[in-house]
Amino acid sequence: MSTAPRLEAAKRDWGHDETGCTVLHIDMDAFYASLEIARRPELKGKPVIIGTGVRSVVSAASYEAREYGVNSAMATARARQLCPNGIFLPVDMAYYRRVSHAIMTDVFHAVTPQVEQVSVDEGYMDVSAALLRWGSPSAIGAWIRQEVERRFHVTCSVGIAANKLVAKMASTNAKPNGMLLIPTARSAEFVQMMPLRGIPGIGPSLEQRLNSWGVHSVRDLAALDEDALAHATGSPAAAHGLWMASHGLDERKVTPYTPEKSIGSENTLERDTTDMRVVCDLLRVACDDVASTLRRRGLVARTLTVKLRFADLSYRTRSHTMDSPTDAASTLYPHSVAQLKAMLEMPQSAGPDTPLPKLIRLAGVSASGLTEAGGTAVQPSLDDMLEESASPTERTSAARLRDAEAALDEVRRKFGRRSASFGA
Repeated sequence: MSTAPRLEAAKRDWGHDETGCTVLHIDMDAFYASLEIARRPELKGKPVIIGTGVRSVVSAASYEAREYGVNSAMATARARQLCPNGIFLPVDMAYYRRVSHAIMTDVFHAVTPQVEQVSVDEGYMDVSAALLRWGSPSAIGAWIRQEVERRFHVTCSVGIAANKLVAKMASTNAKPNGMLLIPTARSAEFVQMMPLRGIPGIGPSLEQRLNSWGVHSVRDLAALDEDALAHATGSPAAAHGLWMASHGLDERKVTPYTPEKSIGSENTLERDTTDMRVVCDLLRVACDDVASTLRRRGLVARTLTVKLRFADLSYRTRSHTMDSPTDAASTLYPHSVAQLKAMLEMPQSAGPDTPLPKLIRLAGVSASGLTEAGGTAVQPSLDDMLEESASPTERTSAARLRDAEAALDEVRRKFGRRSASFGA
């Protein structure tokens, strides 16, 4: 569910010159809510909100619900206040992913293999090699919209442009259930009519920083050179990206296959807490989930990130790169507790009975820096080598714990995912 700003003035005819406009961005309209309505047609025309429970957040909302001010990432409790007659449904990710896979496979890939899926409900296509058969990018976009609605009973919006940035901004402004072509020669004009937040990647903090430099729109952004932007952002790399975006330029290619970047798990508490034991237990469960997924996929991770969401719905993350890559919860968990304490500016010696300084609503971890386990060399530490030489079996405690976790995997495969878990 996109919350990017849209301009009604942008949703117009920009011309019909499709030369060089070989990138499409397709974004499903209120995907989760639309899928629920597709399998329960009696919900059509009603305010449908995906997300249940007093502690949850909204995952998606139908356009009828949005008229009440309901948006994604909003606390469900707040959504109930805004839309008391809303129909609140639980998230069914297995269903959403199954339909998403079918759309990508049966519709997108019927046009070209050059498809880059970036989330369950959106993707890019490079249709340059498909034009001989299809004739024009707009013909492809029109067919995709028609087939998605005919086969799956949901709608999508399509942006057509010369690059990924402009195509994505075009699909956002085509919503709902529309298509917008931005000719190459008009890319800069289209982008520069947008507010700052219209550029993907500009969030509240960067917007505020740019505002302090007198930059309040993409047009203002385009008026600055890269040196001035580097001073404003504190980053030459960010300055270059912003300068390119403000002129409607983007050098990124459509990448048909993107290796998985991270694996994560998080859980929300029924009640906000400052209890260290409770939050650490959430981290333990998350580390167990992540490690089990790593082993199942034959991956190891080098970087661990801990995420906390607070009572005011703000959140914070902190990352740590480990000495050696791992797929073991027994390794991830101690690092996650250390990052929890560092993030909350607590001494590392703080015990489990020490109250946390802020109320915690959600805690989770993600593992990144992923590589194939079979092709990753792990350099043993000096402590590992000393422990191996002193052990009768020449096995370290870390290796034995990892073997125990692999045995847990077998138990789970036979008796269910929650039949056994890693204990701290």
